[in-house]
Amino acid sequence: MSAEKIKTEEKSLNFLEEIVENDLASGKYTSIMTRFPPEPNGYLHIGHAKSICLNFGLALKYGGRTNLRFDDTNPVKEDIEYVDSIKEDVKWLGFEWANELYASDYFETLYEYAVKLIKKGLAYVDDSSPEEIAAQKGTPTEPGKGNEYRNRSVEENLDLFARMRAGDFKDGEKVLRAKVDLASPNMHMRDPLMYRIKHADHHRTGNAWCIYPMYDFAHGQSDSIEHITHSICTVEFIPHRELYDWFIEKLEIFPSHQYEFARLNMTYTVMSKRKLLELVNDKIVDGWSDPRMPTIAALRRRGYTPESIRLFCDKIGVQKRENLIDLSLLEFCVREDLNKNATRRMAVLDPIKLIITNYPDGHVEELSGENNPEAENGGGSRPIPFSKELWIEREDFMEDPPKKFFRLGVGLTVRLKYAYIVKCTGFKKDEDGNVTEVYAEYISESRSGADSSKINVKGTIHWVSVQHALTAEVRLYDRLFKVEDPSNEEGDFKEYINPDSLQVLQKVYIEPALAAAFPGERYQFLRKGYFCVDENSTKEKLVFNRTVGLKDTWAKEAKKG
Repeated sequence: MSAEKIKTEEKSLNFLEEIVENDLASGKYTSIMTRFPPEPNGYLHIGHAKSICLNFGLALKYGGRTNLRFDDTNPVKEDIEYVDSIKEDVKWLGFEWANELYASDYFETLYEYAVKLIKKGLAYVDDSSPEEIAAQKGTPTEPGKGNEYRNRSVEENLDLFARMRAGDFKDGEKVLRAKVDLASPNMHMRDPLMYRIKHADHHRTGNAWCIYPMYDFAHGQSDSIEHITHSICTVEFIPHRELYDWFIEKLEIFPSHQYEFARLNMTYTVMSKRKLLELVNDKIVDGWSDPRMPTIAALRRRGYTPESIRLFCDKIGVQKRENLIDLSLLEFCVREDLNKNATRRMAVLDPIKLIITNYPDGHVEELSGENNPEAENGGGSRPIPFSKELWIEREDFMEDPPKKFFRLGVGLTVRLKYAYIVKCTGFKKDEDGNVTEVYAEYISESRSGADSSKINVKGTIHWVSVQHALTAEVRLYDRLFKVEDPSNEEGDFKEYINPDSLQVLQKVYIEPALAAAFPGERYQFLRKGYFCVDENSTKEKLVFNRTVGLKDTWAKEAKKG
């Protein structure tokens, strides 16, 4: 790619950036204010990460600010656990909010707004059941029909609404609706609900309220109260924009405006909170932070870095039309980051013993291994003990190797990483015909860094000294679903769970330098992939989660198919 083309790409703006720049240039705003408004009814996922990066990123780029506002208008589904997890996720991604706010902060103001609309003759209390209201709204091709409650007087509506607040009615007995247009082609404009009765404790307001505003009434007004200049939503809220504007216009308040972008859809996963909750409740996964989940908490536990997720969000860009993003792009981004930043270590996942028959009994050498050759500062090194007996990967030996097998087989030579060149001389089997030991001889003058053997070998394998090895549990995580788009397949989406999405290796041998590994620390296990110390790991029992392999093996499988 030419330098000229790179410069052009750097200067190109997405459509939201163009809107912001035009608004600032025209003097419409002197500064911008965005917000990230999650509902605290679940854990954030990678799709929310895109919204976080977009809202905070726009404000940072143009010298504005971003509020974190919790849309806590449904007490039945919300919990302080979700509030805390959301705050942790936003901070972990590298962003700081200007103000921590809650829709519940505005309950009194929203109530007053509703009273104002009633006084204007633009809202009324309706006694109809949900089924009756749905029928009265008509269909996309047929207009809705008004009912007897639509013609209630302002005085009666004010009295009934006050009594709704006072708790005089049961759940579902009455609702407050906006009086808009029952013939509107936009179904959201056909007298939408503004308030419903819910006798339930709220995580912040307790039982102070028994009526709660609907999303469409709370959201735009909360934006207006905070003087949000650019209210950025995903495309499914396009039909809601007309109502968003209607409420603001009729209330004569600060004119926040809504803009929509394509939400993130990614292969081999689901993004619906309902479906993710189903996976948790049905114990298909081990909670919201199960490393196979697309939640930010799960990605963090699996070993993803905030830098890799921000890079991913930058690469997918901002579009108006939805499309399906390949999970391999997210995996590419974390490989890019971990290649530069993950510490290198050796671990043998499927061990077989290698005995160097001509190496002195009881002798131990201290070799040196690079911590990260890709690191800008050189990464430093660590000591690695080497002895007569080593653990190697079972796949690195074959009884009858093919012509281009550049690892161990009788008569074949290979370099042991950081150590010596060895030549395989034989092997031993158990009663079941399984190879249990491999024998080799080392070439003493071939030590790495001081090799005078002049012997060229094409293969290098990793190893761990038997005498010094530590043991660990390693969890090999893979894609949760075996089909690209499980939400669009026939039947229950859970039927497409990948049965090989988790493999637990109970006894993996690791080099002693990993004794001090702490939860959250990330490593590259040479030749095996990137791994992260699990949050429940202890010094007594080290547990590592595979973040991603060194290469995209799924791409190869797709080509085979």
